[in-house]
Amino acid sequence: MSNYEYIIASLPFLTTDYKYADGTGFDAVLEEIRRDLSAKDNALVDFLLRGFDGAELTPDFYAEALRHKCRFLREYFRFDLNLRNAKVRYLNRQLGRADDTDVMTGMGTADDTDLDIDLRRFSGGEFDEKPKVEFVLVQEDLLTRERGLDDILWTKIDSLTTFHYFDITAVLGYIARLHIVDRWLSLDEEAGRELFHKLVKQVKGTYKGVRYEDK
Repeated sequence: MSNYEYIIASLPFLTTDYKYADGTGFDAVLEEIRRDLSAKDNALVDFLLRGFDGAELTPDFYAEALRHKCRFLREYFRFDLNLRNAKVRYLNRQLGRADDTDVMTGMGTADDTDLDIDLRRFSGGEFDEKPKVEFVLVQEDLLTRERGLDDILWTKIDSLTTFHYFDITAVLGYIARLHIVDRWLSLDEEAGRELFHKLVKQVKGTYKGVRYEDK
């Protein structure tokens, strides 16, 4: 059985300037987390990590994700799919191509039990964050655009982990946010440290049962 309170209390594994301890990176932090998780919970982490690998993001993967028993994984990858399809549609418009060119969709019918029950969502239909995503996509500066999309993703993760303090959802949410931080440490160190600082505050606030802001 996983000791969630201990895991959350031990996070984040950081140095004072919001870099990884010992310079070992995301994998070292992940190893610390996984060490105290049950085999069942580690299987959920494995699935989340698959979704961080672009080569894994196939229609079959999303079909599996959208019918996953874990709500966090199901809704995280539903959002991830919609976000990716929104970016593809934006590029299609920029290139003068048909709107749905290369958009990832389900390959079956409404009677196909291997697909999510909501095929409209699987095909990248409307989602609440769509207006914000489209606003960010038209920004000319690449880093501004990437930061804006990650901010939207971060907020989505927050919504999926609301009222989850010491459970696997809280752990999965932390790993998903840490993945965003890791990306920004390689793109823009200052922005990465800023996100790390935000993550530190969220973890401390969760453990103490409050949300607070630095003075």
